[in-house]
Amino acid sequence: MQIRQIQTADAPAAIGPYSQAVVVNGLMFTAGQIAIDPATGEMSNGDVSAQTEVVMKNLHGVITAAGADWSDVVKTTVYLRDMADFSVFNEVYARWLGHSRPARATVAVSGLPRGALVEIEAVVKVGG
Repeated sequence: MQIRQIQTADAPAAIGPYSQAVVVNGLMFTAGQIAIDPATGEMSNGDVSAQTEVVMKNLHGVITAAGADWSDVVKTTVYLRDMADFSVFNEVYARWLGHSRPARATVAVSGLPRGALVEIEAVVKVGG
């Protein structure tokens, strides 16, 4: 079993001992993306809507770096600091996904790296 690492400048560089994503047996597993601007390394100070935009843009960068698109996303896991933000988050998320409807789990958490309000990871079908 060969594991291929995905690396792109269109998403924040890993800030620890992990990869932006890895591909194994036709599936890509992404690291969680938070609202860090990949060009500056700075965290977005916006509300959950603004942060979700940045997160989805970062996730899009990783997905396209592997030669995939939103229709290839099999499952996402969403971590929200406040479940009261769910409907606002969901509007942005749905717009990015278009007609794609991957499976999803959404979990409320007490804290995320760098004070983020939302983090998303994905499992994506790649290579055919």
